Order: sequence, then C-alpha cells, then structure tokens
Amino acid sequence: MAETTDVRRRTSRKLVREGDLVAELDVELMESEEGWSPYLSLEDAYRLDDVREALRAGDLDRAMRLADRVYKLTPVVS
Repeated sequence: MAETTDVRRRTSRKLVREGDLVAELDVELMESEEGWSPYLSLEDAYRLDDVREALRAGDLDRAMRLADRVYKLTPVVS
C-alpha cells in the first residue's frame, strides 16, 4: 500500500512584469515532503503564462480578466 503525503497549501502573491506593465495574481503554493517544494498547480502556472502573454501583447483587457490587478509603472525622475 502506498503512503499518502501531507500536502500543505498556502496563498502567495506573484508579480508578472513585462516592460512598464505589472500584473498581480494570487496563486496557491503546495508544499510536501516529497519532490520539489513549494510548487504551483498546473492551472496557476498556465494562468501566469497567460497573463505574461497578454501583457507582452499589450492586451490589457485580457490581462485584467486573468489577474487580480494590473499596474503601469511610471519612472520617478529625481
């Protein structure tokens, strides 16, 4: 009989930056005693990729649907 491992889950905020745009997403990280840890679910990994692709293409409507927040960075001149 195979042993089951205890998988702990926690929410983490990730930032995806492309040029002067930044998207903020909450993702779920899973931690276990086996393998590489912590890791993302496949769904969250694809969502991060989709947001990056939308930002890269300049598709702000799509990026805003996929991410929790989208920001435009403005340089501070001293």
